[in-house]
Amino acid sequence: MKTAFATLGLALLVFAGCAGQKKTEIDFIQDNIDNAVAQHTLQTDIIEKSGKVLNPRTIDKDGSIHYIPIDDWCSGFFPGNIWFTYELTGDKKWIPLAEKYTEALDSVQYLTWHHDVGFMIGSSYLNGYRRLGKEEYKPVIIQTAKSLSTRFRPGAGVIQSWDADKGWQAQRGWKCPVIIDNMMNLELLFEASLMSGDSTFYNIAVSHANTTMKNHFRADNSCYHVVDYDPETGEVRKKQTAQGYADESAWARGQAWAFYGYTMCYRYTHDAKYLEQAEKVYNFIFNNKNLPEDLVPYWDFDAPNIPNEPRDASAAACTASALYELSTYVPNKGYKETADKIMESLGSPAYRAAVGTNGNFILMHSVGSIPHGAEIDVPLNYADYYFLEGLIRKRDLEKK
Repeated sequence: MKTAFATLGLALLVFAGCAGQKKTEIDFIQDNIDNAVAQHTLQTDIIEKSGKVLNPRTIDKDGSIHYIPIDDWCSGFFPGNIWFTYELTGDKKWIPLAEKYTEALDSVQYLTWHHDVGFMIGSSYLNGYRRLGKEEYKPVIIQTAKSLSTRFRPGAGVIQSWDADKGWQAQRGWKCPVIIDNMMNLELLFEASLMSGDSTFYNIAVSHANTTMKNHFRADNSCYHVVDYDPETGEVRKKQTAQGYADESAWARGQAWAFYGYTMCYRYTHDAKYLEQAEKVYNFIFNNKNLPEDLVPYWDFDAPNIPNEPRDASAAACTASALYELSTYVPNKGYKETADKIMESLGSPAYRAAVGTNGNFILMHSVGSIPHGAEIDVPLNYADYYFLEGLIRKRDLEKK
């Protein structure tokens, strides 16, 4: 009888422990949903009272909210954040706001002078299509893919990121600069191929991913930020940085873009080499001696004044979101657990702002471009975007 009671007691303790753990996970998710709702309610109230469609990206040095035009590369993230808020809450009051902010970007589908239309329309229209099945969003996504495809340079096998004949880019002597960020824009091409049945988009995406894999990565699996090509011959002219500390340094968000990008490429192609590349980038990031214990990286892994350098919550959030996806392809390697640790850090008071502060953005302590003196230790709408996407992926995995 003693043995039976002892066994029963042990079982109850185990059950209580599991229940407690599950409750903690639920509390974490719900707490962050509640926080997002509070911040986005404040943010959208300001926008709606203005009578305009404003698009918040960050805060200025005086603490005021910085709004951007629709052709800014970050213009899709705030609409995306509202779609995510709808998905996390199921509250239909967010739908008309998400639709309005998304549809304000309609003309982006014809933009051909930079590569970031994938970010812009993918974060907004594609999220709207995925959540509501809005058929009228499909032509916009497909036309955007056509516009992005005009930047494909067949001789080099890549999508040119920036025009190099004007602005600060013209001063660098580039012909066909390709930045690692461009991996993120391939998702739009893959989706447009599925929607339209046109394999051209798919083939361009694969060509770009393969060429980038060949030329962007170092022996230690870190990546360059910028590789400049001869657009006719495909010759690599230069390997440099624009937003990192130095040409040979590892810019933190660049590693996150690479990690997320190749994980996403595997989703659409099931090509094992993309999965292997994602895992190689993971190993660089998480075995790096300069990665802090809370797993939120400094803005560059080789920045000269570590540990007295700004962190980049946007890089951490992007990495966490990708880790949740990777964990579904490669289970039992601790990828989800690593993502959970990052999310716990970002959801803590060290990085998550108190309601009503931080320009009503969710996360603090991100970095745009230190070499340009822009957006240093500020909130960024794309940090919030990948944090919320990570929260959705975490919740969905734990429901299973």
